[in-house]
Amino acid sequence: MNAKGKLIIIGGAVDKGSFTESSFDANVANNLNFFETGILRRIIRESKHNEDSKIEVITTASVVPREVGPEYVKAFEYLKAKNVGIMHIEKREQCSEPETLERIQAADVVMFTGGDQLRLTSILGGTKLHDIILDKFQNEDFIYAGTSAGAAAASNNMIYQGSSHEALLKGEVKITSGLSLIQNVIIDTHFVHRGRIGRLFQAVVGNPRVLGIGLGEDTGLLITSDGKMEAIGSGLVILVDGRNIKDTNLTQVELGRPISINSLTVHVMSMYDIYDLNTHALEIHNSQYFSPLITSAD
Repeated sequence: MNAKGKLIIIGGAVDKGSFTESSFDANVANNLNFFETGILRRIIRESKHNEDSKIEVITTASVVPREVGPEYVKAFEYLKAKNVGIMHIEKREQCSEPETLERIQAADVVMFTGGDQLRLTSILGGTKLHDIILDKFQNEDFIYAGTSAGAAAASNNMIYQGSSHEALLKGEVKITSGLSLIQNVIIDTHFVHRGRIGRLFQAVVGNPRVLGIGLGEDTGLLITSDGKMEAIGSGLVILVDGRNIKDTNLTQVELGRPISINSLTVHVMSMYDIYDLNTHALEIHNSQYFSPLITSAD
């Protein structure tokens, strides 16, 4: 990535996209969802000052920001993070306000919640706030973390619309520009639960240089400056590599007609697996070819 910062992108939760449930305060032990699998804990551990890092939760994408924001704060504080704030940025004008810019400049982690990724990019894109995030990510020990919409918006190409069941009909998937923290990938979220693999197939066949990343629920990727992507969380990450596509009818069929693809490569990652964006090699953590032999007792 040629950047000093780290990306932590998360597929979202099966519920409304937050880490906790309505009974969090009354029953915290049973409401760990994401961070019980280690995703939030990993964000803290990877951050510059660990539990003392300055974390800003940005709720721009959410339609219920004042419900979602406090849940993230509770989750981080439950994991001993000491310096967590919420930023309800709802208008482009707020992205130039001195207090807003000062908080972003001082942050070690920005955490973007779920919601509508087009809302997120249309409000933040091209603003001073966006410039500061890009500069910090490029030059500092800084983490951009995003779940659902916050994850989808991290790349330079972004899926913002397209039904799952019609995703392999030409023209059904809509793509625009994201926040451009990472290049040559395209990210889809809630991937397993909402059956979105067809959306990713169409996104990749249109430009096979782009690696498709499908994040399942309760699942994320830690992407570091050396181009390594580590799967974190309890679910699956699907990678769609189109570099070896042999043929397609994409340019020959009319809008709304099915797309055919010959030789599309798909990888499946689970916790601790690592994919190298530079070499396109996948290292499976518990590979059956490299694990010690297990023998049964007599």
